[in-house]
Amino acid sequence: MQTLQSGRFYPIWLAGLLLALAASLAQAGGFRLTDTEGKIHSLEGYKGKWVLVNFWATWCPPCQEEIPDLIALHDDKKNNLVVIGIAMDYRNAKQVTDFADGLLVDYPIVLGNAQVASTIGPIEGLPTTYLYNPDGKMVARQVGAITREAVEGFIAKKGARTQK
Repeated sequence: MQTLQSGRFYPIWLAGLLLALAASLAQAGGFRLTDTEGKIHSLEGYKGKWVLVNFWATWCPPCQEEIPDLIALHDDKKNNLVVIGIAMDYRNAKQVTDFADGLLVDYPIVLGNAQVASTIGPIEGLPTTYLYNPDGKMVARQVGAITREAVEGFIAKKGARTQK
């Protein structure tokens, strides 16, 4: 049995502790992402708004199915919500931008990778969506497709709680 005093266990334990600390600091500070048009998006920059971060891929059927709902959520200003799409598992930037343009995606698209994903949270499958409240706190995560109705219902319920 390994203990903290064991010479081999200590470096592994310390490395794990440092990784956990780094991950918590990244989450606490929010994120800073650059979209395909060169615009920077940060959680701090959207204080006062709901922020929905959606990881997706061009080859993913559930991702394609939820895009019209994400566009509607982003365009509906009464929700006080911004959508940021993070494309994963792509060949090149042109593939992603052509795909998004073809579907008339008007919310920001970020070219994602493991480093970008690590600033948000784990991705167990595509699509994966994270929702941040207007205070910048992550309040929901969904692995799998989402709908406009589900997001609006969640926001309405949480918004009512914070106003009490």
